[in-house]
Amino acid sequence: MRNTALKARLADRSSGSGADATASTAKSANLLASDKEPIDWKKMAGQIAEMQSAEVQGDDTRALLRLRIKIHALSKEELVAAIAEIAALDLPADSKGRLQRLLLYRLCEKDSELALRHCLDQIDGKDGSMRVLLTRAMKSWAGNDPAAATAWFDQQIAAGKFDSKSLDGKNAARIEFEGSLIGVLISTDIAAATARLKSLPEDQRGEALRKIRNFATPEAQLAHANLVRTGLSQKAQTECFTQQASHQARTGYAEVTEYLDRIKATPAERAVCVEKAAGVRIRQLSQDKKVSREDIDTLREWVASQVPGTADKLTGKVIGESMRADQKLSFPEAAALANQLHTTSGNDEVLIGFLTSCDLKQQPSEEARALIAKISDTKQREDFLGRLK
Repeated sequence: MRNTALKARLADRSSGSGADATASTAKSANLLASDKEPIDWKKMAGQIAEMQSAEVQGDDTRALLRLRIKIHALSKEELVAAIAEIAALDLPADSKGRLQRLLLYRLCEKDSELALRHCLDQIDGKDGSMRVLLTRAMKSWAGNDPAAATAWFDQQIAAGKFDSKSLDGKNAARIEFEGSLIGVLISTDIAAATARLKSLPEDQRGEALRKIRNFATPEAQLAHANLVRTGLSQKAQTECFTQQASHQARTGYAEVTEYLDRIKATPAERAVCVEKAAGVRIRQLSQDKKVSREDIDTLREWVASQVPGTADKLTGKVIGESMRADQKLSFPEAAALANQLHTTSGNDEVLIGFLTSCDLKQQPSEEARALIAKISDTKQREDFLGRLK
């Protein structure tokens, strides 16, 4: 909320609207005059630390706003110089990091190529947010000039800037950069995207493709899916497709259906994606309220339309998993839902799916036994009773 308010006030300043812009012409003149003065970064680091240790109010809010305005007004050359100056200061790591993030964010906005060329050494720091900013810069630069961005990236790889320092042989920054670059290339040069993916060790290809979330066109999303199919192992394919489906599920079931139709999902791909997306959607609903019969009916209708014949077992499984989402649904409530559906459908798969997803040793034994007793298959009943011991 605090950052949103500051951004709004900054936008008002820039557009000449809002209470701050109209309050006083003299005040605006004084602010502009102060903005022309050199910034004492060491002093500013201390002020930011004080402001972030408590609620920002009154004069503190204005001080932070003035800093943002100053940074916004710096040229890209001044931003590069300021980042270098701050790096040389004797400051606590967290204070230095706050200032550098503010400056690098603005530099990436103004010139993503310059940000990468001058600030790549920030990528392996403990502050992962710097890597996030530089990864976005890579995507931006590649989107504007893929040939130049690719050539520069390959030069850095050859120079050892993305060598692994971990026992597993992976470099998180390189995987993220590769994902950003491949994400751009699948829309402009699928052959280059394919070659880039295959140049990676097999155990890193899936990670790179999972970094790609947003697509410029529907065709790019299909190209991504085809790259997944041709470049990854079966297990890695499943992980990529279910991740994409889960991302869509946070918006709704229709979005998952559109995604699966767009990528021309095979029956097997659709089945695993629907199962994963169903669980994600119900868990999301469970964060705010207890899952209701209406929620479950909506889920069942969607599952039946996508993967006929699986709704009962999958519904039972999802009901059981819904107890894990902040414990909004208790076992008796979840069991009652499963029992209602079993009574309606007459299909033991509802109860089997539900009981399989539960840790029965942690649940009220009598209520669990009552559900198990409704299962018609003797062996299934015995297996579940054995799990109660």
